[in-house]
Amino acid sequence: MRSLRIHHTMPALLLAAATLTVGAPAHAAGGPDFQYVGQDDRVHGLGAPEGCVEAEGGGARAVTNGTRRTVTLYREPGCKGPAVAVLLPGTVTQVRQYFASARFSITR
Repeated sequence: MRSLRIHHTMPALLLAAATLTVGAPAHAAGGPDFQYVGQDDRVHGLGAPEGCVEAEGGGARAVTNGTRRTVTLYREPGCKGPAVAVLLPGTVTQVRQYFASARFSITR
């Protein structure tokens, strides 16, 4: 009997959560406002992030921005170095480049 292997290009848990919450903030489904899959293959989440935050585990795959803020992902810690991506509120996407930190815009 053959066994199935699932390749982890984008973990099913994050994809399923993103699909279920399209059009609604991530916290409405009971999860963190900002989620990403790290290089450690774990889903990391931040509730109500502000300013510059470090991406524990190093982001490298999928990202869900359920915040009401635009987030800029940076390659270096401390929100330094080149920007890897800019994600508008509600964005669910794959991020192919590694990021070490994220800066959340200020809302008024």
